[in-house]
This record gives sequence, C-alpha cells and structure tokens, in this order.
Amino acid sequence: MSGIRVLRLRFQYPRTEQPAVDIQDLTVADGEFLAVMGESGSGKTTLLRLLAGLEVPDQGDIYIGGERVNDVPVGSRPVQLIFQSLALWPHLRVMDERGYSNLSLPLRVRGWKGQQIMERVGSVARRVGLREYLFPRKPDELSGGERQRVALARAMVTEAKTFLMDEPLSSLDPISRPKMRTEIRRLHQETGATTLYVTHSIGDARAMADRIAIVRDGRILRTGTYQDLMDSSSDEYVRLLLTPS
Repeated sequence: MSGIRVLRLRFQYPRTEQPAVDIQDLTVADGEFLAVMGESGSGKTTLLRLLAGLEVPDQGDIYIGGERVNDVPVGSRPVQLIFQSLALWPHLRVMDERGYSNLSLPLRVRGWKGQQIMERVGSVARRVGLREYLFPRKPDELSGGERQRVALARAMVTEAKTFLMDEPLSSLDPISRPKMRTEIRRLHQETGATTLYVTHSIGDARAMADRIAIVRDGRILRTGTYQDLMDSSSDEYVRLLLTPS
C-alpha cells in the first residue's frame, strides 16, 4: 500500500491569525497522481511538509501506506521528496562508484554496497533517460533538465512507492517543461507509485494528474478531474486557477 490519507489535520504557524492547513479529510488512493493547486500562501506546500514530517501537526492524523506516521520522524517516513530547488548536493558528483554521490548516498545509508549500488543506479538512470556520461559531473555542470532527471533518479533508487513533489518543474524552460511532464507521468505509470504534486501550473496538473485538489486558506475547496471541476464549479477562484494564463 502507498496511499495517503489525512484526517482532521490542522497546523498553524506561530503569530498568525489562522491555520495554514485545516483539512478534515483528504485521500490519495494507491497509485493515484494528485495535483494540489492554490495561490501562494494557500497552504499547499505546508501540507506537503506535514506529510514529509518537516512540520508537526497541531492536531489530526496522517496515514501513509495505511500506517499512521505522526510519530515517525522526517527521513524515516516511507516517502521520497522532490523540491522546487531539487536539493541536489552541490559538492557531490551525479554518480561515483568509489565514494558518495548524489545517486549513491540514499543507498549507502541503507547499507547497500558497491556493485549492488551500481546496478541499481544504472537501471534507474536508464529509466529516467539519464546518460552515464553525466555521472562524473556535479550539479552545476548540468543543464536544468539534466538536474531534474538526477533528482528523479535519486528519489527512485530507494524504490519508494510514495512521492511528494513541490513545484519541481518551475525552473525549466518552456521547451524542456513539457518533456519532463511526459517523463514524470510515464514513470508514475510504470512504478505504480502514489504521487502528491504541489503546483501553480494548470499545465502541469492537466498533463500529469488523475485528480486536482484546489486549496484556499488551508482548506480543500474541491477535488476532481480537470473536466469535472470546470463543468461543475461555480466558484470564480476555482475557475481562475484552472484557466491557463
């Protein structure tokens, strides 16, 4: 199981007047790709941080893969994160079989060894279209699309079944972005993973998500497919979010 569910989840930052997240019930089914959309400050990234364990809820329950994870610390939850910044380690090469690297470190800390690591990294690198000639390079020697592929590969090497993504395509140019949408969607389908994807982009949401959740003031306003939301919503905020700029 890899689904996500939150119940009566509430979180408020200090010295603020209202909660950043106040969600009664949200479910992401096993193998589903859910895009979470909302304006800046709507609470969508805070929701992701709560799921990852980077923030501690004031109340409520978080379930991942059917297990309550409120007391599971960040780094030990059965999820992989891909941030807007990609958070690649700048001093490490993409891959180095002799030591630590961006792709080997997640496996080394889990006790994997040399040849075992190389076989796993090689398999994942091929799946995301990451060429082996890039392995000796460091992140600042890569293009934006190449860095994105490294971030995807690093998230996939541990065989996690739940992915949390926070605007990972925002830095890509208009030519590279549609290509990476296709790659992420293809990999999602191949792995059968559960994905929660935070985005401002209706283009990203339409291209990749099975459903879209609209967030405002920390609350879920509506969920559904793009077409269902467009056909049924009379809320101007929802329709504006769903209209390409």
